[in-house]
Amino acid sequence: MHVYILYKHLFFGLFFRNQNKVIKDIVEKITHLLDKTDLFIADNPVGVGSRVQDVIELLDIQHSNDVLLLGMWGMGGIGKTTIAKAIYNEIGRNFEGRSFLANVREVWDENAGKVNLQEQLLFDIYKDMTIKIQSIESGKIILKDRLCHKRVLILLDDVNTLDQLNALCGSHKWFGSGSRIIITTRDRHILSGNRVNKVFEMKHMDESESIELFSWHAFKQASPTNDFVEISRNVVKYSGGLPLALEVLGSHLFNREVTEWKSALDKLKRIPNNQVHKKLRISYDALNDDFEKEIFLDVACFFIGMDRNDVTLILNGCELFGEIGISILVERSLVTVDGKNKLGMHDLLRDMGREIIREKSPEEIEERCRLWFHDDVLHVLSEQTGTKTIKGLALKLQRANEKCFSTKAFKKMKRLRLLQLAGVKLVGDFKYISRSLRWLSWNRFSSTHIPTNFYIENLVSIELENSNIKLLWKEAQMMEKLKILNLSHSHCLTHTPDFSYMPNLEKLVLKDCPMLSEVSPSIGNLSEILLIDLEDCVSLRSLPRSIYKLKSLKILILSGCIMIDKLEEDIEQMESLTTLLAHDTAIKRVPFSVVRSKSIGYISLGGYEGFSRDVFPSIIWSWMSPTNNLPSPFQTSAAMSSLVPLDVPHSNSQELSSISQCLPSLRSLWVECSSELQLSHDAAIILDALYATNSKNLEPTTATSQLSNVTTSTSQVSKHSSKSLLIQIGMNCQATNILKDIILQNMDGNGSGGCFLPSDSYPNWLTYNSEGSSVKFEVPQVEGRNLKTMMCIVYTSTPDNVTCSGLKNMLLKNYTKATIQLYKSEALASFEDEEGQRVVSSLEPGNKVEVHFVFEINFIVKKTTVYLVYDEPVSNTMELYHVQDLNAISCSNDENELSVKRLASEGDPIDDCNQNRKKKGQVE
Repeated sequence: MHVYILYKHLFFGLFFRNQNKVIKDIVEKITHLLDKTDLFIADNPVGVGSRVQDVIELLDIQHSNDVLLLGMWGMGGIGKTTIAKAIYNEIGRNFEGRSFLANVREVWDENAGKVNLQEQLLFDIYKDMTIKIQSIESGKIILKDRLCHKRVLILLDDVNTLDQLNALCGSHKWFGSGSRIIITTRDRHILSGNRVNKVFEMKHMDESESIELFSWHAFKQASPTNDFVEISRNVVKYSGGLPLALEVLGSHLFNREVTEWKSALDKLKRIPNNQVHKKLRISYDALNDDFEKEIFLDVACFFIGMDRNDVTLILNGCELFGEIGISILVERSLVTVDGKNKLGMHDLLRDMGREIIREKSPEEIEERCRLWFHDDVLHVLSEQTGTKTIKGLALKLQRANEKCFSTKAFKKMKRLRLLQLAGVKLVGDFKYISRSLRWLSWNRFSSTHIPTNFYIENLVSIELENSNIKLLWKEAQMMEKLKILNLSHSHCLTHTPDFSYMPNLEKLVLKDCPMLSEVSPSIGNLSEILLIDLEDCVSLRSLPRSIYKLKSLKILILSGCIMIDKLEEDIEQMESLTTLLAHDTAIKRVPFSVVRSKSIGYISLGGYEGFSRDVFPSIIWSWMSPTNNLPSPFQTSAAMSSLVPLDVPHSNSQELSSISQCLPSLRSLWVECSSELQLSHDAAIILDALYATNSKNLEPTTATSQLSNVTTSTSQVSKHSSKSLLIQIGMNCQATNILKDIILQNMDGNGSGGCFLPSDSYPNWLTYNSEGSSVKFEVPQVEGRNLKTMMCIVYTSTPDNVTCSGLKNMLLKNYTKATIQLYKSEALASFEDEEGQRVVSSLEPGNKVEVHFVFEINFIVKKTTVYLVYDEPVSNTMELYHVQDLNAISCSNDENELSVKRLASEGDPIDDCNQNRKKKGQVE
């Protein structure tokens, strides 16, 4: 039918239009009609659908008309191309043109491959075979000129260089509005920066998907047959969720006996499948240089599961440029780094790397550059056939199978730089051990010290865990290259070495050394140290004073050191310390300098553990009331999540005076005093310090207030502005909102500092006024209701050129409880809702309270008003009162006393009492 219409079009066109133009139009239309062929995906596309939808969602085709570039990143064989093809089929017809350029990496390296790719891209979009590109640069110009007019879908499969990306999609400007370009790659770096808008990281198949895909290839059905269920799971586990391996191995094992399956699986543990190996090796062969390849092989054989930082130090010691090398391996999907900073590698990539080593010398084991396989290493050490080819050797034996070898087995291993042993004993002259050695990991080292003739000056890392070491050495050697010393679980170690001989040490781990009783004062010389771990050193009674001089130290671990009972104030000198772990020690009180530290972010002490901002309140309160439960403001770490509060023990005015010097840097302060007299004395010290601080800075700030719950209203009076500040502390409720609206309306209408008391409407609040910057009152007992919110209005007079609120602090003194709460203005910004309610909840009926506000020196405070807002009646039958349901309030002769007599339905008693409300409220 379509062809008939086109011929009809051609017939009439010959009479009315240019013949060549008509023919060209017809060819284009026929070509588009024929462009209905979808790409082949798979016979059994397990897991494809969900991944396709995830990517399509990222493409945002329906809602965005911008040009969008999306990268699909993952290791070889993980299914990037399959998903890209499925996306092409799913959404391709929604575009004016589409192109799928397969195997860009391979085609690029062919003769004329570069321009062929550009020509293919243009042909796919325009179906014009007459376009010829002379050079890669002219091709860029042509692509940019032609593609910018069309909404296109382009998929570039297996891109591995930036040159390819620049030649085929130089920028967003190359493409018409609404275009989508998808790039699949193994190299994350290609997608970095602003090269693409979004990145989709391909994930491995989960167990159920893996079993289904494997079964379709091994059994031609969705699940294994009964006799093969268990062994199928073993093969799937070996495949690690990699679709390529599941398909290849499934097809290889199809229609074979169980015995053949077992033999094949055993073989795979030594020699990987050739098809899988070749596919994965592409990523290895594409590495930039021998340094990167050496790092990959080292990780594959020795470093899986180790800390990235440790491995980097070791590789740097081997002059392999570890930082950039590991980063590139991660970008190329060859190595992973987990949340604990541990290096990982897919089992098939690990086996691929080890096969690269094996295939270079399949027959002569000793000629392989790295030895890791148990039987191979036993053979070389037993027969003493080691050669200079060997760069790394690992032999880890179970305790029941420990073996002894002669050191002469290492005589010819002159290039050995990595040595990992466990359950191995060496006898003989240690001069045979290579001087090139950089990493010594020897679990269950049997000697009581490192032999004198063991050349260790080039070592970067010494790890002797579970050793019999008593002293590290009898005769010290200078070890300027040593970065890591780990003697953990060495139960005979009594003293640390002299650290003067290892000046560049960065990591010291002496975990679980129960006989260790002394740390050398020379530890203070470790100017590069980052971590010291003394966990569970139960005989250690104290730390040398010199340890506090370590300005580079970031992590100090003392947990389980049950004899250590104090930390010195000198800990403040550790200006880089971010983590202090000291739970299960005898430390009863932390020096104030710890709390004052600006660097500590995580702390574990006295049964508390977490971020310092959450833990410090609980720790310090435990100093104040060691036998009491924590008060409500500090029961949970979330209570003060937005603050960095500080609490000070009572009956120590000298310490309070010292702390008052650093009040400007504190966001909050909680002080418990021994008596009301003590409270007055301590509050005076704090206020004097605050006003002294303010007087030092006479320059008025012009910054706009950032406080979310401090509302300001201003009116002009002579050379000064009258400013009204509304501060809310506590939970929002209906009464709070109505009160706030009434107050704000008055504040907006009259900024002269007059009395803005609501005159009727609600009985849900009590009001207290006073001239100046403070208000005293007694918290009343309100039957059936709880105090919900405290709202304060402060009327100030300020210079004209000042635009901020001027508020510096709020001091809340509870004379009944003998406590002082100080909050910086920044802290008040977070006092709405739950956190503010915790502050308000400390005000109990009968408490005599004073609220005091501290402003900048230029601010004159005229008057302060405090509203105590109560929640709705407890009784289900009672509702909030409207205008006609008012409280009948009678004012006593004592102008400081307010008495609420009864609930009434008429009258307007509040106006008469506005000027009499003062400090004390009581509900009868």
